[in-house]
Amino acid sequence: MGKLTTHVLDTANGRPGAGIKIELFALAGDTRRALKTTTTNADGRCNEPLLEGGALVAGEYELVFHAGDYFAAAGAPLPQPRFVDRVVLRFGVADAAAHYHVPLLVSPWSYSTYRGN
Repeated sequence: MGKLTTHVLDTANGRPGAGIKIELFALAGDTRRALKTTTTNADGRCNEPLLEGGALVAGEYELVFHAGDYFAAAGAPLPQPRFVDRVVLRFGVADAAAHYHVPLLVSPWSYSTYRGN
């Protein structure tokens, strides 16, 4: 059974990104459809998969991580406007039966991602 999961690591402070708002959208051409909004737990993970089973279909998706709000709430000294604010990751799911894990490693100055498992 396929599923989509994520987690966030705060690389500036060496800890999980707890309490980060994440939005998930399905993309179809110019259409962007909201699927889910959630918040990371104390481990920087979501309590359940973002999508699983029949809800995960082949196609294009977008994750929006509200990292700037997280760093501001943590008291990080941030410029205005923030250098890293909302991190938008667009990615494709080719095999809806597979596990797509899309982690975010983030600081106030940079971010990276990869397909994990």
